[in-house]
Amino acid sequence: METYRTYTAAELLSSNVYPGRGIMIGMSEDGKSAVTAYFIMGRSDNSRNRIFKEEDETLMIYPFDASKVSNPELIIYAPVRVFDNNLVVTNGDQTDTIVEYLQKGLRFEDALETRTFEPDEPNFTPRVSGIVKFHGHDFNYKLNILKSIDEKGTECVRYTFCYEPVAGLGHFIHTYNGDGAPIPSFTGEPERVKIPNDIDGFTSELWDNLNEANKVSLYVRYDNLTDNTHEIRVKNKHVN
Repeated sequence: METYRTYTAAELLSSNVYPGRGIMIGMSEDGKSAVTAYFIMGRSDNSRNRIFKEEDETLMIYPFDASKVSNPELIIYAPVRVFDNNLVVTNGDQTDTIVEYLQKGLRFEDALETRTFEPDEPNFTPRVSGIVKFHGHDFNYKLNILKSIDEKGTECVRYTFCYEPVAGLGHFIHTYNGDGAPIPSFTGEPERVKIPNDIDGFTSELWDNLNEANKVSLYVRYDNLTDNTHEIRVKNKHVN
């Protein structure tokens, strides 16, 4: 990909049959909103047996059909939490680790120094995390990935990317570069993605361009920087 080219979400997602779990953070084109999106995908029946559920400002993942899950506690976690002026989004239970460290006055990076990639050999799935820090009517954001240094899971490498907001620009990090056996981990810097003004249009663009067989759930949040209100959209492939 070209270093400074900014792609639409449709271009990035339609060209990757299996990005896995992904985080997008940025600013709307009109500069009025901080935008956060998170999605999950699955290849197995167990991975696909999940739904997002919004509980106040926390997003939870639950099994859609609990009777098909032998260990529901392995599926139930919060990928999105809000603490003070921080919005935390991750692909695992490191959400709670980050919030615990923030409560102690410590940093996003400090929390992630205590975590590593997932022990799911041979994939060694990366942990991806993001944080939006609000400052009155402004914000900045960070993305992080914890991944194996090699195909053997020998050591964990940790990369944090820090951003000041630019209108219409977001950054996208995800667990996998595509499908495979083992599944190839994300490489390089977070991808540049265009962030539109309309939450419903953006939600549709994301959902419609995730691979139909593998997509599971999607969360999109627009935080209005003027009045500190927010809008949230949640999409689940499984609906009651």
